[in-house]
Amino acid sequence: MWLMAMDRIVVGLQGDDGGELLVRRAARLLHRGDGGELLAVHVRTPAGTRSESPQALEAQRRLVADLGGSYHTVSASETASALVDFARSARASHIVVGQSRHRFTAPFTVGVDTKVVREAADINVQVVPLHRSASTRRTRTGLGRARTAAGFALAAVLPALLQLLLAVFDHSVATAVLIQLTGAVAVALVGGLWPAVAGALWSSLLVNYFSTPPLGDLAIHDPQDLLSLAVFVGVSVAVAGVVDGSARRSREASRAQAEAATLGDLALGASRSEDTLHGLLAEALDAFGAQGAAVVSNLPAAGNQGRAGQGSGHTPLLLAGAGDISGWEDGKQDPRGLPGMTTVQVDPSTWLVLFGREVPPSGRRLLGAFAVHVKAQLERRQLEASRNEILRLAEGNTMRTAILQAVSHDLRTPLAGIKLAAGGLLQNGVAYTPAEQRELLETIDACTDRLDLLVGNLLDMSRITARSVEPLLGPVRWNEAIDAALRGLPEGAVAVALPANLPPVEADRGLLERVIANILENALKHAPGSGVAITTTADGLGGVTPDGHPCGELRIVDHGPGVPERKVLDMFRPFQRMDDLPQASGLGLGLAVAQGFVQAMRGTLTAEGTPGGGLTMIIRLPLSTGPVEDVGAAQSTGTVLT
Repeated sequence: MWLMAMDRIVVGLQGDDGGELLVRRAARLLHRGDGGELLAVHVRTPAGTRSESPQALEAQRRLVADLGGSYHTVSASETASALVDFARSARASHIVVGQSRHRFTAPFTVGVDTKVVREAADINVQVVPLHRSASTRRTRTGLGRARTAAGFALAAVLPALLQLLLAVFDHSVATAVLIQLTGAVAVALVGGLWPAVAGALWSSLLVNYFSTPPLGDLAIHDPQDLLSLAVFVGVSVAVAGVVDGSARRSREASRAQAEAATLGDLALGASRSEDTLHGLLAEALDAFGAQGAAVVSNLPAAGNQGRAGQGSGHTPLLLAGAGDISGWEDGKQDPRGLPGMTTVQVDPSTWLVLFGREVPPSGRRLLGAFAVHVKAQLERRQLEASRNEILRLAEGNTMRTAILQAVSHDLRTPLAGIKLAAGGLLQNGVAYTPAEQRELLETIDACTDRLDLLVGNLLDMSRITARSVEPLLGPVRWNEAIDAALRGLPEGAVAVALPANLPPVEADRGLLERVIANILENALKHAPGSGVAITTTADGLGGVTPDGHPCGELRIVDHGPGVPERKVLDMFRPFQRMDDLPQASGLGLGLAVAQGFVQAMRGTLTAEGTPGGGLTMIIRLPLSTGPVEDVGAAQSTGTVLT
């Protein structure tokens, strides 16, 4: 079959595993010509939804997209007419369908392929033979072994009881037939068609023996009695068939309603982005009555499973519920095919596993829907991880850009001071007095200290951003860290008013010293001469940390100009200068570094306005429950900055 240029081919998908073959056949037809458009259509009918596989349809939709085609879903009452109507509306030149009939039913039924050929008229139709797997063949919905067994038992007992009831009073053959017909209907309601047929035959023998002349003999002399018994058996079988079909349809409708409710919950959760893998597995446990569920990755492709006893190297991504999972949860055995296990493929290397109860074939369609949602959740996780990585890279790039912009000014200033003072001292022919030499040396020393602080803050901020700060936590008293932080400050610049015997906090002594020193430097820079004080609550307690642990509190108070409430959060961002003055020194990293160190110690650093004007910085750290080391031993510990 050859195609003209830019033809359109419509592929009819029935929702089973044969659709992939149809799509590839249509794609080959397009490649034989000069190209064209591939349209895949799935016609959803009320009678066909029970045999559809959402997983197969999703795989076929992806295949169509990969081949550059488009996927469409049409709801209709009849498949062939809807498929032909779609092809006409799309002005398609070809229709590709699968052979829908089996070899045993072909002489007695008219399949979708035959109907499409009859109705297509001027549209070319290609019918592709399909070899469907057993899992995709439609199965008859049974009533269960228990109900069938109860039906046969009732078929044996109820006709005899009814015949005993008839023996109490005189009756005609018609009366006996009607009463036994009632029993046949009851048997059909309990056990279905075949127990009702058996009961009808048994009832006919009883009516013949006890109610049809000659009594006590299976021989029938009156042709009318023979006709009555024949009609009785026929009507009993027909009524039993109707009752059985109605009971089956009622069960199917109830199951379809439950599936629709479950699918509705899944769709609602997906639209709200609320469902998680844990939630999906929990819903699967409720829907199928399983003991446990798991999402397993790194399984080999179907058909390539290792031999018994060989590990497949798979990894359970997630487990829910409880059940016997020994032997496969650590990759020692492939769960597919094990007793009590039901597996459905999510993607080429990931499977959804239910254990504790095997899912019947009638539940495979709903299980496939769960697999599609699991796949969506896994993809959402990957996208979220990619998003976080992109955000992390963007933050790093922003910091590097800010560092380059800040270095051009803030690092040049101390370097220029050092260069100028050192050049003056080295200048030949210039005699400096001792006071002038000391002034130049003090300038070099001050600029060096400033340069050291700037470089230290840059390195600390880069480590915080890279999440490589590993504090060595232990019991630390506030006054020990405060004494170390005050060493480089002028005496009397900070007033310390702390109660005695404050409880120790769980912190890293070196990091806590840096935090207090950075906050004090910021306060003295922006509130000079206003008075800076270090205080705490009466008992040194400050509520609880975000993870619920009681914490100690330290307050560093200044009475400077303060910070507007809308700009409080901006203070803790890197490279922020709240005064925005050109003569301001520093990179604006002090508070950002302080907050990063406090958070690394599982604490919080917040700011609030000081009554009367100014700013109060509040450090909260978890209280320590360990013994307090002496100062000399504590100073031997350090902070790991990797």
